[in-house]
Amino acid sequence: MTITPRLADLPPRQGTWLEIDLGAQSLTVWEADERRETFAISSGARGIGQQEGSGQTPVGWHYVRAAIGDGLPRGSVFRGRRPTGEVFSPDLARQYPERDWILTRILWLCGLERGVNRGGDVDSQRRYIYLHGTPADQPMGVPASHGCIRLRDAALLSVFAAAPPGTPVWLHD
Repeated sequence: MTITPRLADLPPRQGTWLEIDLGAQSLTVWEADERRETFAISSGARGIGQQEGSGQTPVGWHYVRAAIGDGLPRGSVFRGRRPTGEVFSPDLARQYPERDWILTRILWLCGLERGVNRGGDVDSQRRYIYLHGTPADQPMGVPASHGCIRLRDAALLSVFAAAPPGTPVWLHD
């Protein structure tokens, strides 16, 4: 059962939480007030924004609503949050050059702040905002996604192991 964090309790004084700094293009895994690991990310190429259909990355407090893909091989391809049975390869990329590749694992985010990233046309969950894997040839450290947070496989697998459903996530500039 996923426990939804309360805004009044954030950042948490105990337990794991994630900080995504969109200005620095980094994700930090925290254990209470102790920094555990930091990874490069790639956020929305269109910048920061809450609006549905904007292609921008939302800010504010979120939590991991669902963790998808546990046990699948690295490079597993997802469409509509379901594994396709494919594993990413350069040949597959040449076959489907227009695909926005969602690989390896998905951590699906849900907003916690009504009117900011939850509800109406600013709802992060309904916008399908994820942390997910991306092909090795895609840049890290610069905004390049369609609004999600992209990570390298090794980083994503580490974050996936540390951040089960219910984990608070703070996205900011």
